[in-house]
Amino acid sequence: MVMVDDMNISLDYYKTFYYVAKYQNVTLAANALFSNQPNVTRIIKNLEHALGCPLFVRSNRGVRLTPEGERLYARVKVAVEQIAFAETELDRVKTLQNGVVSLGATEVALHTFLLPVLNEYRRQYPGVRLNILNYTINQAVAALKNHLVDIAIVTTPTGDIRGLKSKALKRVQETAVCGPFFSRLVGTEMSLRDLAEYPLISLAANTRTYEMYSQWFSEKGLIYSPVIEVATADLILPMVKNNLGIGFVPEDFLKDDESPELYRIALAEETPVRFVTLLKRQDDVLSAAAKELVRLTAGAGEKESV
Repeated sequence: MVMVDDMNISLDYYKTFYYVAKYQNVTLAANALFSNQPNVTRIIKNLEHALGCPLFVRSNRGVRLTPEGERLYARVKVAVEQIAFAETELDRVKTLQNGVVSLGATEVALHTFLLPVLNEYRRQYPGVRLNILNYTINQAVAALKNHLVDIAIVTTPTGDIRGLKSKALKRVQETAVCGPFFSRLVGTEMSLRDLAEYPLISLAANTRTYEMYSQWFSEKGLIYSPVIEVATADLILPMVKNNLGIGFVPEDFLKDDESPELYRIALAEETPVRFVTLLKRQDDVLSAAAKELVRLTAGAGEKESV
């Protein structure tokens, strides 16, 4: 509808003008718009009336733009083509031909669960770009709450996750390991009290993992006092292999490690149970690409029979 007084002209009128100017033919424009010639002619006359100037010169051979029409077309062409581009882009995103998913993940979650899921996702949707950010648990939760990532895959304990939804994906059991220098500890079951007498390697004190082990040791009447703290879980094994101390690592970290300088230590007490967990914001609208990653991740978790 055209409102002549305040120049509130419908976008459809400008779209019709664009196609008439593009083809210089009312019939061709009507075909492109899935309309008819009388309707297109009426819209152009209404638009000219609303703007107060002629936009086309009519002839038997078709139409051509007036100087005023040329100026209008230069602006309208950009707007209409940008809208068409945006519509095409959104359609491609809806069909998972492209898009971007931002994912926050901890080292343990990546290596014990997530990598095969990401491999399958990339195989199915190669046009979607994955932005994977390696975080501590605290960093991943904060990034998710602050809308810096779409979803997060972390290990428990997660701390304060108010405002977030969580789904357990896989049980993770950690094992005490040592290098050749401490190999005399292998072969007999050790108590946690005895183990605490040896140098321990841990994630940094500001991490949830450190807090978990501190609490576990405290429940046994012990003090958790590692001699070495590292930034990420994958740094513990190299430290252990080089005889710098004893560390706790997920059993999955050891599956493909046949290194002769790595030994498992049998403990009398069971290490704390952890879970790889999917986190997302409550009532948050995810893109089609992010939703599909959530679906694949949850499906892989169900196969793990958590």
